[in-house]
Amino acid sequence: MVNRVSKRAATGALLGLALGFPAEFNDVPSILAKCGPWRQMRLPTPAIVTDDTQMTLALGRGLRTAMDRGVLGPEGMAEPVRQEFIAWNRSPENNRAPGNTCLRACGLLERDDRPWQDASQVGSKGCGANMRVAPIGLIPALSDEQRAGAAQLQSALTHGHPTALAASDLTAHAVRLLAQGAEPAGLTELLLSYAYDNRSHYHQRWLGDLWTRGQDPTPEHFIARGWDECVQALERLQGAVRTVSPETDPCLATGAGWIAEEALATGLLCFLLFVDEPLTALRRAACTSGDSDSIACLTGAFAGAYLGADVWPAEWADRIEYHGDLLALGALWDA
Repeated sequence: MVNRVSKRAATGALLGLALGFPAEFNDVPSILAKCGPWRQMRLPTPAIVTDDTQMTLALGRGLRTAMDRGVLGPEGMAEPVRQEFIAWNRSPENNRAPGNTCLRACGLLERDDRPWQDASQVGSKGCGANMRVAPIGLIPALSDEQRAGAAQLQSALTHGHPTALAASDLTAHAVRLLAQGAEPAGLTELLLSYAYDNRSHYHQRWLGDLWTRGQDPTPEHFIARGWDECVQALERLQGAVRTVSPETDPCLATGAGWIAEEALATGLLCFLLFVDEPLTALRRAACTSGDSDSIACLTGAFAGAYLGADVWPAEWADRIEYHGDLLALGALWDA
């Protein structure tokens, strides 16, 4: 395994996810017309981040507060993360076209007279939860149960659909594996095995009675629906890695990324097409026809976790908005 301290996996992943180019809501011809050939795309000046990075920082701060108070568990995590999401929702800097699910759920989370499960949007599997989950894969010394439970809980605060829960869990697991030095060539198979192993495991301690909002007969039936959709996306990814041309829009192979399982698969595809060329991977992710900023966010997190902080050019990384906040969290978890 790669030494995570020497390569600074946490810092690398956080900087990588913040480098996602703001090309959202543009088709590929429009992006090319604005930015030129995709392999030569440059980070905009100023390097303003999207809501993906803002919510990642909100989650990271909530996790830091929870762990400052003791061992990470559902009771200690839910409240500080809820408060961070509410603060993000109220912030005047929340002007980066965030998703309706996040806005609606965060508004409902302010009603502290009701359990957070009542705010969760159980019908939404948008990518807003797994685009921000990387910190949970970067925190050292969590148990498998803590990491999976925390990944699903942070999703459930806004996106309660079982596919959003499973995709967030898989994203955090992928970041953890890459940070620890897992070989990218075998990553999809590892994620499929993880999905099969967890297919009927509902994290009751972390999610409570969330499943009852989904009109399923049992909690196992509820969560299995999510894992099954993620397995289908990972199986498409397996074929795409072997057959897709790097010059082709990745969204055509694994989906546009507006929904959780497609964002995971397409972000992974861009990373796996250019494992040793992280900037090219980011550019490919940014020049896509779908939710390009979220796809690039995930691609950057995977590349940074695997290759470390030094792969990102200083002239890019040093001018990212919230640069100091990202470095502070990265240093905490790299230590």
